[in-house]
Amino acid sequence: MERAEKREFVTELNEVFKASGSVVVAHYAGVTVAQMNDFRSKMRAAGGTVKVAKNRLAKIALQGTQSETMTDLFKGQTLIAYAADPITAPKVVMDYAKTNDKLVILGGSMGSTALNADGVKSLATLPSLDELRAKLLGMIQTPATRIAGVVQAPAGQLARVLAAYAKKDEAA
Repeated sequence: MERAEKREFVTELNEVFKASGSVVVAHYAGVTVAQMNDFRSKMRAAGGTVKVAKNRLAKIALQGTQSETMTDLFKGQTLIAYAADPITAPKVVMDYAKTNDKLVILGGSMGSTALNADGVKSLATLPSLDELRAKLLGMIQTPATRIAGVVQAPAGQLARVLAAYAKKDEAA
């Protein structure tokens, strides 16, 4: 890489660290090119990105961001996985690490919160933002349907009583 390319890469990575919901750092030593391409495609399908970055450039890019606390994770062959949704990157990395033991999660960050490997694992077990929205919407709609049923019940009872009196009058 030339100096201009390095500057551009650091600037791009700095924006990634500022804008991402979460960033996961992992070792990838021993992962084949085919496995890495598979991992990247899974992350892309989920809405995230995987990048292999030079440690020195990543440390420079971390300066001035909320994620600056994770600079000590960049040792050895490291990659970063990130996404706008804070749950996406940890979930995809954890799923892939289950099938490939050569991908070792070191830690990461979510905003200004530094995460160790266990923190990334616990974050991966949480439901995604879309799943939480669906659950919340379901919880909001359930009481509304119950209220509508309760409000309609007295009117239905009144209609049944009037129908019973009408049948009684017709029979007489």
